[in-house]
Amino acid sequence: MSSIAVVPGSFDPVTLGHLDVIRRAAAIFDEVHVLVVHNPGKTAMLPISERVHLLQQAIDEDETIPSNITIASWSVGLLVDYCTEVGATVLVKGIRSQIDIAYETPMVLMNRSLANVETVFLLPEPGHAHVSSSLVRQVASLGGDVSDYVPTAVARYLDTTRPA
Repeated sequence: MSSIAVVPGSFDPVTLGHLDVIRRAAAIFDEVHVLVVHNPGKTAMLPISERVHLLQQAIDEDETIPSNITIASWSVGLLVDYCTEVGATVLVKGIRSQIDIAYETPMVLMNRSLANVETVFLLPEPGHAHVSSSLVRQVASLGGDVSDYVPTAVARYLDTTRPA
């Protein structure tokens, strides 16, 4: 029986920390679905279709990421509904601090209760632990260089959309 995991996130935009978690999940599980989800509690910078596109470009450009990855989006319904649809029994979440653990804990318990889906937390490499998509968006919107924190595809995209 193959193991299928889902790595959900808003990926708005995808960061090198996200890619690190995806890479390590792909080494652990037979099949990994990277799922771009809508977070109703956040105002998105990028439409979901653009996030999917940038994520695909970033993964295609990174030769260290295995090929057992499927990229999809999910904007309606529960995350565990997607897991059930694709046969995934595990969610993989990257966490940066105790704050992330406190935020994720109720969702972990609910996902297990609703669909018997377990959650695995992966800590980022230390160089990525301080980086979030929100911080990248803020720095980029103020004209800062975020190229050390995002894949090349995202840096190119942000450079082309930045006002002159």
